[in-house]
Amino acid sequence: MPPSPHSRADGWSAWPAPAKLNLFLRIPGRRADGYHLLQTVFRLLDWGDTVHLRVRGDGRIARHGSALAGVAEADDLTVRAATLLQAESASVSGSPLGADIAIDKRIPVGGGFGGGSSDAATVLVALDTLWGTRLGEERLAALALQLGADVPVFVRGRNAWAEGVGEQLTPIDLPPAWYLLVNPGVHVATAGLFQSPELTRDAQPATIADFVSGQPLGNAFEPVLRGREPAVDAVFAALSQVGTPHLTGSGSGCFVEFASREAAESALSVLPSGLDAWLAAGVEHSPLHAVAGRAEQVTQGRRQEA
Repeated sequence: MPPSPHSRADGWSAWPAPAKLNLFLRIPGRRADGYHLLQTVFRLLDWGDTVHLRVRGDGRIARHGSALAGVAEADDLTVRAATLLQAESASVSGSPLGADIAIDKRIPVGGGFGGGSSDAATVLVALDTLWGTRLGEERLAALALQLGADVPVFVRGRNAWAEGVGEQLTPIDLPPAWYLLVNPGVHVATAGLFQSPELTRDAQPATIADFVSGQPLGNAFEPVLRGREPAVDAVFAALSQVGTPHLTGSGSGCFVEFASREAAESALSVLPSGLDAWLAAGVEHSPLHAVAGRAEQVTQGRRQEA
């Protein structure tokens, strides 16, 4: 059950920031500006972080807590998202509203599960509702792309086939599935991986039909990470005993897909002790959008009563 959007007595409200998986990831080339072209499928999960927000009347954007130790407040994606939305919506809202931001962090940093991107998207969607700016999905997705290539898929809230640098999204229907997830405990720096000489950058472009047919499309970063990080290779070895392991994104997170919860639970029960492993279900629509929809209904109800 996603958190309630209703504000507590102290003014804080809670909003889900779901994790994602990359069911495959290919690099078929580069753009003229040097950016790598990608192909992937984003799968949203029913598990992730929780973003807590409180509207401020003084226009200040303030981060609370220490969920991202070592990251300066100005560099925090959630703070940047709020500041960007504030600037974009200034002419709409007519008042310099601000926000307090705190995060219950469950998604491992550097694991490829999209935690930072999802947190930022949740701030955009939630504050668009709380501030009453209502910019709409297209404008929010455009702002999201300024924060990172993975952020728009969380704003749109649907599983998607992605191309370009990850921003060209085509909604895709995926069958129900459960995932056994493992965090090897390795914080991967994406920029360094993209510079790796072992990285395959000229893969044959795939099609949606290739994916739907079950053709193994792989993850371009898997051989690089398995060769560099013994912990990642050890997790692959452990997961290969219960299914076909995959890497998500450019992080170190690993997963195996199962058709049912029972099968996933059975696999989890036989993994070696000591692994940081858990289960999550794939979802068709982001739980964030369900919460935002309920919040909008509450807001409209209050307007009608006023």
